[in-house]
Amino acid sequence: MHIIPQLDLSGQTEDWQSEFNHLITSGQQLLEAVGLGCDTALLEQAAQAEKLFPVRAPWPLVRKIKPGDANDPILKQLLASGPELLDVAGYVADPLEETAATQTPGLIHKYHGRVLLTFASQCVTNCRYCFRRHFDYESNRLNQQKLRQISEYLASDTSIKEIILSGGDPLSVGNGQFQRFFDALEKIEHIDKVRIHTRVPAVIPARIDKEFVNILAKSKHKIVVVVHVNHAQELDEHFDFAMQQLRQQGVTLLNQSVLLKGVNDSADALINLSERLFTAGVLPYYLHLLDQVSGAAHFYVSQKLATNLHKQMQSKLPGYLVPRLVREIAQEKSKTWIL
Repeated sequence: MHIIPQLDLSGQTEDWQSEFNHLITSGQQLLEAVGLGCDTALLEQAAQAEKLFPVRAPWPLVRKIKPGDANDPILKQLLASGPELLDVAGYVADPLEETAATQTPGLIHKYHGRVLLTFASQCVTNCRYCFRRHFDYESNRLNQQKLRQISEYLASDTSIKEIILSGGDPLSVGNGQFQRFFDALEKIEHIDKVRIHTRVPAVIPARIDKEFVNILAKSKHKIVVVVHVNHAQELDEHFDFAMQQLRQQGVTLLNQSVLLKGVNDSADALINLSERLFTAGVLPYYLHLLDQVSGAAHFYVSQKLATNLHKQMQSKLPGYLVPRLVREIAQEKSKTWIL
């Protein structure tokens, strides 16, 4: 029997642990930090909306917000707002029907050849458009019994070639837990790829420390890290350094973005993001249409506009810097390309 070890947050190193533990946790704190603490309307909206989905904003990301700019693209992704309270037709708690695809708690199996593990039960930042903002993390929290069940499931299905670590954010888990996970995974011969989806490198780049990089370097698996970046303003030299450390160990680096109204819904913003990512050694991978989760309707960009923006990207960028425009449809066997 292949047992994947129990996960917790006890293995974090002091280099980045303090940044994980010292977060802005209210709209009022966030607005005061960016010089908007006197905006009564924003304060009142945030106070109501964060009751449904808490604010979590780490300081390294907050410092990239332009002071006094209520329309800053990073602020819009972090600040709870009034439109989140609206009940909009077609927007539901589980837009991708992940509950139905959960084969055993903590493991989602929708696509052939790969499974997703909710490797962590929290994110370092709560993105206001998150399609898992209503996800039942408590029921899917990994413990020894659930990990044993997951291990048995993985070992029994030889069609599974790739493990996708998601969450929450898998990089909110400590290095010790990552090491034990990879040690256990070595024993399941038919799995040859591990993909890590994470927002952390753009949020707290210090998390990509030497110990973590060495864990990935020693693994026999092909490692893919998919960072989640929506706007070029999120990136800096610390992100570049983190990507360099991973790239030097042969890790494949990709990015996926969500097309968000008021954040990146212009050709210039998307083109700048692709070029900035390439500077850091990261290739654009997916540009997602918004998953229609309740509380996020105000971020929606129509497919017509998305297609137009994508065509503008194609006209001004080399093909390798143009991400695939996609949407995810519940019960489909793959992402749906928007051509």
